[in-house]
Amino acid sequence: MASALGVPRSVREVASVIYRQALSNDLIRGRSIEGVATSCLYAGCRQEGIPRSLEEVTEVSRVGKKEIGRTYRYIAKELSLEMKPADPKEYVPRFCSDLEVSEEVKMKAIEIIDESTEQGLLSGKSPTGFAAAAIYAASLLCNEKKTQKEVAEVAQVTEVTIRNRYQEQIEAMGLN
Repeated sequence: MASALGVPRSVREVASVIYRQALSNDLIRGRSIEGVATSCLYAGCRQEGIPRSLEEVTEVSRVGKKEIGRTYRYIAKELSLEMKPADPKEYVPRFCSDLEVSEEVKMKAIEIIDESTEQGLLSGKSPTGFAAAAIYAASLLCNEKKTQKEVAEVAQVTEVTIRNRYQEQIEAMGLN
């Protein structure tokens, strides 16, 4: 799964350490081994600051998103893993690369994220959707138009998510 996600060796090491801790604390009983392993991989990505969404991890696993999320939360709580919320800016370089947009769009998207986060818009929002909307807005502002559909496919979010976050972000920046 780690190879399919394209994550570095350090993530595999962290994930295996988390898995061994879960095993020694008897947290695996009643759960599928693959579900626990996938959850540990997701936790490893989060701890190492490698941005991978739950959707991306689910794609390379044979376990459902709901089970991975539930198991991840259980293991994180029981092992007292310190997990800070994912930063939308971590997704920007990868999404921009996949969309083949300029460095200017990337920098503008980061600026949009910073400004709208300062105004408290990020709270409770998906970091992937937030990053995708910022990239969409930046591509329009830099005249490198990408469609909502193109951006949504790369970020694995819906076009509706992009529209909603985009509206909030441009209002926050006063660009209407």
